[in-house]
Amino acid sequence: VQLQASGGGSVQAGGSLRLSCSASGFALADYGIGWFRQAPGKEREGIACISGHDETTDYSRSVKGRFAISRDATKTTVYLQMNSLKPEDTAVYYCATDVGPVCAPLSLTSIRDLWGQGTLVTVSS
Repeated sequence: VQLQASGGGSVQAGGSLRLSCSASGFALADYGIGWFRQAPGKEREGIACISGHDETTDYSRSVKGRFAISRDATKTTVYLQMNSLKPEDTAVYYCATDVGPVCAPLSLTSIRDLWGQGTLVTVSS
């Protein structure tokens, strides 16, 4: 049972990246899936979440309007489309499951259940 985050890389400010989160050993569609990030010297920050059944989404103010979270048609992958990237978006990005289909508040990073390994996003000015 594990999550796999991928898609990180280096990009210039204003550019775009798409991160992917896939699962093995369980059905991703049954859980709320969140994206989180941690910059050097900073606390982990919840930035987006998509619920498991009705696909309700939630975003932090820092990314709302620039990032979009979605599930693919087969419900096996959750994406984070990141547009208009800024240098302050530089961080290690993680995906994590909620304990059920409903997204917990983004600020409650500690109550997420299963975490994937991080993928590094670097945005240069």
